[in-house]
Amino acid sequence: SSASEAAGIDHALMITLLEIAEEIYDLSSIRAGKELQYIFDIATNEFEQLIYPIDTELELFVTKQEDGLWLAEKKEIQYDIKIKTIEGTIESSLYESAVAQNVDIRAIINLADVFAWSVDFGMGIRQGDYYKFIFEERYRNGEYIMPGEIIAARFINDGNNIEGYYYNEGENEEGDLIDGYYDTEGTSLQKIFLKNPVHFRYISSGFTTGLRYVAAFNTSTGHRAIDYAAANGTPVQVVGEGQVVRAGWNGSYGNFVSVRHNSVYTTNYAHLSQINVSYGEKVVQGEIIGKVGSTGFSTGPHLHFEIVKNGTKINPSTVDLPSDKAVAEKNLENFKQSITKWREALHANPPG
Repeated sequence: SSASEAAGIDHALMITLLEIAEEIYDLSSIRAGKELQYIFDIATNEFEQLIYPIDTELELFVTKQEDGLWLAEKKEIQYDIKIKTIEGTIESSLYESAVAQNVDIRAIINLADVFAWSVDFGMGIRQGDYYKFIFEERYRNGEYIMPGEIIAARFINDGNNIEGYYYNEGENEEGDLIDGYYDTEGTSLQKIFLKNPVHFRYISSGFTTGLRYVAAFNTSTGHRAIDYAAANGTPVQVVGEGQVVRAGWNGSYGNFVSVRHNSVYTTNYAHLSQINVSYGEKVVQGEIIGKVGSTGFSTGPHLHFEIVKNGTKINPSTVDLPSDKAVAEKNLENFKQSITKWREALHANPPG
């Protein structure tokens, strides 16, 4: 209302705009810092259109029609696209290497997301690792706005070559977009699980099959898990979609969450300071299910993380998880043809 008043829109018309737009987008939920555009006829000074950016992809238009009625609709934002290629060799971190080349930090985050299931960016980066990625830069009215889609990317991590290509297969029967990043054979880079469930400082205790002595409790115990040391309250994300099969206090585990992902895999999260989910709840990959704590049998804030396969606890740091999707057989040939030029670009001027 204050923005409309400043633009010279009276209260009654402002209410009309709210009501007309409500089924498309609730204007009462606009966010501070975003720009509202009020368009007026240059000759008559009559108000004709309101434009509001809903997100990075869509804008709301409320437009006066010839009959005097108002129409609300969503439209895709039309960006001018430029293609950019960045490559480098890592000395200390991917972030520092890319920032040294004045790369938008959002593009670096997008690149890390592409390889989130294949590269451990917390502990697995090696000096000399090589990366190269081709991505969109979005412009409007000649002004750079933000990075767009990563088209193709290559990462050589500890000698292991990993490639990813964006591919859009269109919509399924429910109208949902089928897209993602795939290797050269059309297998998704998205594994069943994320590499790490928490942003951690270091691994305080690794996976062991024998007993370990804990001086603080004067006892020895097994440790078929990985302990990620992190600040108290650090968000913990579930590594894959599934259903919560336990959420609450669990003896020495303290506050504990267990998620069943399928008939083979279950993951466990222990010593939490806070639990954000409940028994039976469905969760999606990356959802925050709790916060790091030091409850139960614990000597300091950390996440105790377990992967259980067919009832047996396995080492989370060494398990090779299968991909859970691939390009449809009917689209595979088209996919391989579509990535040819991008693959050639990724392999041009090889490192070293």
